[in-house]
Amino acid sequence: MNQTPYIEFKKQRELGDILTDAFGFIRNQFKPFFGTFFKIVGPYLLVMLIAYSFYFYAIGDIMNFNIETSNGVVGPFMILIALFLFLVSIFVCYAMAQATVLYYIRSYANNKGRADFQEVKRDVYTNFWRFFGLVLLVGLALAAGFMLCFIPGIYLYPPLMLSFSVLVFDGKSVGDSFSYGFTLVKDNWWATFGTLLVIGIIVAVIGYAFNIPAAMYMWAKMGIFSGEMDAETMSNGFIDPIYVILNLLSVLVQFMLNLVSVVAGALIYFHLNEKKNFTGTYERIENLGKSSQQ
Repeated sequence: MNQTPYIEFKKQRELGDILTDAFGFIRNQFKPFFGTFFKIVGPYLLVMLIAYSFYFYAIGDIMNFNIETSNGVVGPFMILIALFLFLVSIFVCYAMAQATVLYYIRSYANNKGRADFQEVKRDVYTNFWRFFGLVLLVGLALAAGFMLCFIPGIYLYPPLMLSFSVLVFDGKSVGDSFSYGFTLVKDNWWATFGTLLVIGIIVAVIGYAFNIPAAMYMWAKMGIFSGEMDAETMSNGFIDPIYVILNLLSVLVQFMLNLVSVVAGALIYFHLNEKKNFTGTYERIENLGKSSQQ
């Protein structure tokens, strides 16, 4: 029986090692990792997709200029409700996903390669509101930063993305996790930003490929490939069931691809934490001392 290779998180890494180990961890832990993820996050992910469908349908009906086919019941108030439900479902699902992945990694690291499902589930539900609060805080800070000439948002992104790992692996409060991210990336901002940027580009390119089927279907339905544009088809295209399903699949794939970024963020956290505090080095020395005494 082949033993799954163990990936040590608590050590320093170069950019290439972070990328390799992020994908390697998911590949090696594929079955238990995604089994745990879907058992915990699956129901919330389903609610998010349903809320997205409702929002997409509402927007599509508003943009349907054909009075005969429009159902006429979707107005501005319904759009706001759909948008509100969609945004809440995104924040909840994102918080659950972040918590599940990071607590899975913590259990995996503490148990030397074997994550405990009950332990992960307990930690996720126990700390959900802390994660939800941090997601809201980070989201508002980034939104404000990007609205202020975009550059402040870029500056805030690296430390705030690591604040979730601080919350889990250091056990700090929401406020302390938010602020400690800046301490962690101090003197390492450019390296952290560059690593997150490369990972983001890789994930975005892969995710973009899954947008192609929906785009090609819409272009084909609108007659772009044949050169015969149909105004009626264009007006009804936004609420086409097949197009909505293809978009749902695209959203699902992109959401799952973002898990790579969460794992990579944890690796970056441990890399920076090791440079500053040598936590993993001290643990390995302590374990060696215990082994020599036995």
